[in-house]
Amino acid sequence: MDTLFFVFSKLVQFCIEPLNWVIGFVAISLLFLSLRKPHLCKRFLLFALADLLLVGWLPTSEVFLRALEDGVPKVQLAQTSEADFGGIIILGGAIEGGEIALDRGEISIGSAAERVTKAFELIRKYSDLPFIFSGFSGRLSPVGMSEADAFKQLVYEQGLQDKKAHYENQSRNTYENAVLMKPMILDLGAKIAKEADAPPKPWLLITSASHMYRSVKIFQKQGIAVIPVPVDYQTGLRLHWGSFDLTEGARQWNNLLHETVGLLAYWITGKI
Repeated sequence: MDTLFFVFSKLVQFCIEPLNWVIGFVAISLLFLSLRKPHLCKRFLLFALADLLLVGWLPTSEVFLRALEDGVPKVQLAQTSEADFGGIIILGGAIEGGEIALDRGEISIGSAAERVTKAFELIRKYSDLPFIFSGFSGRLSPVGMSEADAFKQLVYEQGLQDKKAHYENQSRNTYENAVLMKPMILDLGAKIAKEADAPPKPWLLITSASHMYRSVKIFQKQGIAVIPVPVDYQTGLRLHWGSFDLTEGARQWNNLLHETVGLLAYWITGKI
């Protein structure tokens, strides 16, 4: 697929990490210190301090991240039935099948584990629906098995039926998820529609809430009807005005900026 776009996206992601800016500000301040310009040195040290305060004070990221997570309404699956769907799509991004999995012999599930747990729930609930897991690796230099192969192993370990299972193990980003799955979705949808003598039905789409808006737009651009099943929410209904946490703040800013820049880049390149 588009390797240059993928590599460039990783470079941009590194550059927009707020905590990486601190390193840059400190490095510049040290440069000015060596040039005997203390006033500029102090200025960039203040920029570094302001960056840390901005990242650590949680409301600064929560207010925007919450708006992004609420960008796609949550469907009440309890009010629907299996006959309403064509299948289940699970996007990668939560499974580590790389070097640690090779060394330890165990599949690791990351911070977006709800993508996997919700998938298991729906696979059990809608056992007659086909499901597709899509994902290779989001790393520039992947090691070990793909996310799809790792999920396949988890399905086996959980004792789930795999007669309706399908896997796409080449995609490295959301656009490639949709493009590479499209032939599979259309083929499976046509078979189901022919058997039921009915038009194709939308597929359930499982991914993180902050990632759902961009995902839905990409699938819509590819002409694939989906019903969003957002999981992995990072914000609640209230802002934590008195909370300061650099680790949590950095993670929230990373998600927010990653999705914001992703939306802009996909819009510019016509992917959404």
